[in-house]
Amino acid sequence: MTIKKIQPDKAKLNQIVTDARRNQELREQSYRGQALKLYPWVCGRCAREFDHKNLTELTVHHKNHNHDDNPGDGSNWELLCLYCHDNEHARYEETRFGGKSSGKSSSPVATHNPFADLKALMDKK
Repeated sequence: MTIKKIQPDKAKLNQIVTDARRNQELREQSYRGQALKLYPWVCGRCAREFDHKNLTELTVHHKNHNHDDNPGDGSNWELLCLYCHDNEHARYEETRFGGKSSGKSSSPVATHNPFADLKALMDKK
């Protein structure tokens, strides 16, 4: 039995490389690519350092929470690790929607006490 060696399609390979290079250029033009060029690869909160291996864990945070506000000087951006970024958005949501840290609560206060008659119930047994 003869095994036939498959030759790679050079045109297809060239197209893959061309697409990869174009996509890289587009990413570099994005605000993330710009921020990664402007700032050191360090989380702005916990000071964790990043390199090419774990760079996907470093995110761009919009300081004013407006993802359409992307000035070229990067003044609305800060680099945060995934964990600090999640924490920042959780804090923002709490204050924005009346969570614990805002001091205001629109939810009703619980008035039911399930243990109110516990002593009486225990005495019956």
